[in-house]
Amino acid sequence: MLAGCTALALALGATACGGDPVTPSGGGGGSLDGQTITVAAVWSGAEQKNFQKVLDAFTEKTGARTQFVSTGDNVSTVVGSKIEGGNAPDVVMVPQVGVLQQFAKSGWLTPLSKTAEKSVDADFAPVWKNYGSVDGSLYGLYFKAAHKSTVWYSPAALDQAGVEPPTTYADMLKAGRAVSDSGLPAFAVAGEDGWTLTDWFENIYLSQAGPEKYDRLAAHTLKWTDPSVVAALTTLGELFSDKELIAGGQKGALATDFPGSVEKVFGPDPEAGMVYEGDFVAGVAKDQFGRKIGEDADFFPFPAVDGGKAPVVSGGDAAVVLEDGKNQKAAMAFLEYLATPEAAAVWAGAGGFLSPNKKLDLAAYGDDTTRETAESLIDAGDSVRFDMSDQAPAAFGGTKGAGEWKLLQDFLRDPSDPKATAARLEDAAAKAYKG
Repeated sequence: MLAGCTALALALGATACGGDPVTPSGGGGGSLDGQTITVAAVWSGAEQKNFQKVLDAFTEKTGARTQFVSTGDNVSTVVGSKIEGGNAPDVVMVPQVGVLQQFAKSGWLTPLSKTAEKSVDADFAPVWKNYGSVDGSLYGLYFKAAHKSTVWYSPAALDQAGVEPPTTYADMLKAGRAVSDSGLPAFAVAGEDGWTLTDWFENIYLSQAGPEKYDRLAAHTLKWTDPSVVAALTTLGELFSDKELIAGGQKGALATDFPGSVEKVFGPDPEAGMVYEGDFVAGVAKDQFGRKIGEDADFFPFPAVDGGKAPVVSGGDAAVVLEDGKNQKAAMAFLEYLATPEAAAVWAGAGGFLSPNKKLDLAAYGDDTTRETAESLIDAGDSVRFDMSDQAPAAFGGTKGAGEWKLLQDFLRDPSDPKATAARLEDAAAKAYKG
């Protein structure tokens, strides 16, 4: 769960305004002078600044003005209260499949135009259309993606231990022990943030159990007490129970948040050789600690587990048009623009961004490592699976101190009984999916 880990809740009461809507032409072209659309997203800081470049490019292309509203972490609550107050934004960038489905089922969304849908069909793997659709209607356009199957490492730490980037999970633990023997704990684990632990589980589960079971567990048509879940927890427990592999041991991991885990590897005083998380690790390593990506900060793909395929787990932000927005046609023109490689290239050039759009030229990305990550995401095609906790009801997959986040923190604290943890996960999931 990437969304909102650094977002600030800004109570901006921005409203859409402007004259009569103008019918957009394909790709967001045509004159929309005098129109204003409000766009809400979780982004703050560098992400907000870079998204603003996309908004500015849309204005330059069409004449429509934009207003950005930061929702903070809780998109559904903020957007719901704005709709109730008659102050709905025109476009929302939704960071979770579960929230997109909730919005659609509440009747809040307008299906995408034929122009936008045509672009999605031509330029995106079918899996992205699937994640943006509810009951056969396409509501969400995936503009920004995250590649959550990347293990980031300090090349110096691996060199010192005399190990190469591993290609299997067993070899990764072996390499970790070699790093540990050379005097530096192997992994920084961000146990204080429960979402990072769900990402560990999901990569192991997708590789070990396969995509079909992954889909069934995500939809809760497979119970968390299934032997495949117990097997994945046992695999994860092997890492969690090995104090040599984790910086600060279990206690240290539970006191480390996501930015802290990146600092432990790439900060001025390294405390670990590797950190598992998505491609967004690179942004923190580069912007906060001055690391040169591809030189003194690099990644290897999350390795295959027990003879399975190497997993590609993704997250992403889908643009949706709200039914109650004041300026639907200009909003739809914006989505048609976001569906183009031209729009993706704006943020790709600024960094901290991956696009699921196959037509985006990889040369648009600013460095070789990001290009490699983007290529891996595109090449995975339909085998990409969206972050499982982001597909779940928020009560189970997206709430601090509750559901999957808390239960996996408990498991990190004491990984001795995977079966009992699976039973507790099933109990929490059953309640959340019923609600």
